[in-house]
Amino acid sequence: MLDAPREQKRQVAGHNVAIELCETAIVAFPMVLTQLGQIAMVTTDLAFIGRLGVESLAATALACRVYLVSLMFGVGLLAAMGSLAAQAFGADNLTILRRSLRMGLWAEFLLAFPIMAFALRGEHILLALGQAPDESRLAQEYLFGLAWGVAPALWFHAIRNFMGAVNRPEPAFWITLAAIPVNALVVYLLIYGKFGMPRLGLFGAGLGTTLVNFGTFFAGLWFATMRRPFRDYHVLAHFWRFDWSLMRQLIGLGTPISISFLMWYGLSSAATLLAGLIGTTALAAHQIALQITAVLFRISFGISMAAAARVGHAVGRNDGPGIKRAGLVAILFGVAIAAMLTVAVIAARFEIAELFLGGSSGDVDATIGLAAKLLLVGASFFVTDAVESIAAGALRGLKDTRALVLFAGVSYWVVGLSLSYVLGMKVGLGAIGIWIGLSVGKAICAALVVLRFQLLASRLAEPLCRRPKHDH
Repeated sequence: MLDAPREQKRQVAGHNVAIELCETAIVAFPMVLTQLGQIAMVTTDLAFIGRLGVESLAATALACRVYLVSLMFGVGLLAAMGSLAAQAFGADNLTILRRSLRMGLWAEFLLAFPIMAFALRGEHILLALGQAPDESRLAQEYLFGLAWGVAPALWFHAIRNFMGAVNRPEPAFWITLAAIPVNALVVYLLIYGKFGMPRLGLFGAGLGTTLVNFGTFFAGLWFATMRRPFRDYHVLAHFWRFDWSLMRQLIGLGTPISISFLMWYGLSSAATLLAGLIGTTALAAHQIALQITAVLFRISFGISMAAAARVGHAVGRNDGPGIKRAGLVAILFGVAIAAMLTVAVIAARFEIAELFLGGSSGDVDATIGLAAKLLLVGASFFVTDAVESIAAGALRGLKDTRALVLFAGVSYWVVGLSLSYVLGMKVGLGAIGIWIGLSVGKAICAALVVLRFQLLASRLAEPLCRRPKHDH
């Protein structure tokens, strides 16, 4: 009889975990598919570009580093917007909910101009960093086409975050799904000049992505304003009104997220530059491995967005135990998926490398062999990357973002970059040494972020657990 209450508590706890897992999966599934849809478009671009030659693929690697480093600052602010919107939704505060989206759109509009300027000066930046003139010139061709799609890409991301915050992420997935074949067709036509179109090469690849970015934004805006339940929120009502208080919150929460994103993309960009100093083969192989990392990261980032929303909802309704449960369930869910995908990548590593380089010129066999080795070395990285991303999403749901900057600075730059440089350039391990450094840095960051969430969530849950029964 004494064990009956304890057993009942275990059953209730297990039931709550099962419900949380189902709810997380329901929210995360379309978010993950949307992320995969976006990476499918990028991967399609790279597959077409890879057939222009190893040099073009290497140049695209450099261009993506320049583009993503600046773009991630805007994405960080949007992550904060999603957290504010999720907490407002959990508290049933529709005024703050729509203002969050409005301020997110305004913030991204203002940020788009410096991001575009940065991309349009990409060749000068790469040359200053010691990259080869020919590859820097080709990278600038790609950036000239890509830069003009910054604003619509960020606006669509804002709309996606809003949809996720209100537990309705499905339209963003359907828009992205429809965009995949459109992007493939447009990019193919503009790269190779088929059916009477001009042959634009790398510039055509970037321009095609820009055109698709505009299309996805307008489709997302139509859903957000014309379709239920989104139109009931009146997200564009009084759009011209600037909410300075909410904007300050957005900047205060989003800037640390942006800086932590920049630290990671800065590290991966520094690793790309180190690979470029080793040689074209190392750079092309590094880009293939980095692209697979990006695919897996998109999956974990989709779950991370769901974790931020679920934790934010629990915060909004003052559910202390629910906060901890939402974060930990999302982390375990993401680890299980990442582990299965990592096994698949290891098994198909040679075929993956051939997918990017089939039919291209240059030292293809050496590039394929090195890329396969990098995918094998990065196996542990793929899992720890998922842990870090999802745990960081849970922290965003708590509106705790400043610690992420410290964790990223220590693990990525003090440990990761130093180790990559020493192993890759001094010890002589080349691109493999670079990836060992990246893996160690990511593992340290993941451990720190998980411990931070555990500490904060336990603190929030503890007062509720100590309340006497008559308070309930």
